[in-house]
Amino acid sequence: MLTAARAAAVYVLMLIVVRALGKRTVGNFSAFDLIVALMLGEVVDEIIYGDVLFSQGAVAIIAIAALAYADSWLAYFDHGMEAVLEGKPTIIVRDGRFDRRGMRSERMTEKDVMSHLRQAGIHDMREVHLAIVEMDGAVSIMKRSWADAAQKADVVNRERQERGETISGRDEPPPSHRTDSPKALGLE
Repeated sequence: MLTAARAAAVYVLMLIVVRALGKRTVGNFSAFDLIVALMLGEVVDEIIYGDVLFSQGAVAIIAIAALAYADSWLAYFDHGMEAVLEGKPTIIVRDGRFDRRGMRSERMTEKDVMSHLRQAGIHDMREVHLAIVEMDGAVSIMKRSWADAAQKADVVNRERQERGETISGRDEPPPSHRTDSPKALGLE
């Protein structure tokens, strides 16, 4: 039981540290994936080198796995807990301008933001409706409608007809289908 308690305590401590460091620290891992990978790696290392008994290591591994399983369910069922456990997306560019508050919270410079825009093929920041640091640290970019590339439905009649049938004649998606709504961004 002491080993399980130590594993839980280290898990919580590592969660706090990784969350304090921000999303950019974990790259494309969620904070939990990174913590679980680090902790399991360390426990396995200790078991392999005989620093702990196999039974102690097994208890620690089971405790870590149970915590990871529990927090994934908490995040899934309780969106308030999801924001605490996983974080929220952060807007860093809004309507072609830097969002300084978001950049400050992610500790990103203008050069960092511009690098992400270049990697997405953006040549003019004015094309960007929103640039968002997602919960896994990736930056997603939503262009303004006038900056989007032409689609087949713009020039081919059959495609235009199919598009019209699919979207039921509504050019604007319903709120439940918008990826840039306050709810989808975790702002509600």
